[in-house]
Amino acid sequence: MQFLRAKKYVTSIINLFKHKIEEPPDKRGIGTKGESLAVKFLKKRGYRILQRNYRRRNGEIDIVCYDHGTIAFVEVKTRHSDRYGPPELSVTETKKRQIAKIASYYVAEKNIEGVNLRFDVVSIFYSSDKQRPTITLFRHAFIKNDVATSGI
Repeated sequence: MQFLRAKKYVTSIINLFKHKIEEPPDKRGIGTKGESLAVKFLKKRGYRILQRNYRRRNGEIDIVCYDHGTIAFVEVKTRHSDRYGPPELSVTETKKRQIAKIASYYVAEKNIEGVNLRFDVVSIFYSSDKQRPTITLFRHAFIKNDVATSGI
């Protein structure tokens, strides 16, 4: 009797792992793929990528770019479903404040002065009927006045 219970337990654990393997890519994988697409997209538009995934203790900036005399801090949002609206709507006021704060760390760390700054959002949406995603760039997606340099 104990053997049958143990066998049933082991079988259920194995089935659980099989199920996990078959699940779609995790959220981080989707985000990483989206960021790579965004980098290619931005480069085609003349942006020069300065840094990817600039991390601080309280968050990160997905992409830091240089675009015609302006440093652009780019947030990338990728979605496979429009259940919660388009990707760009997930950049909340809280997220904007977080990005602006991290941008101020970047500016201070790199001793950037006299350069215009901008906050952009790249929205990547994979609709079920298309093989390629729709990529949209929102330049000047938001403005934050407490970043310490000119141009904002």
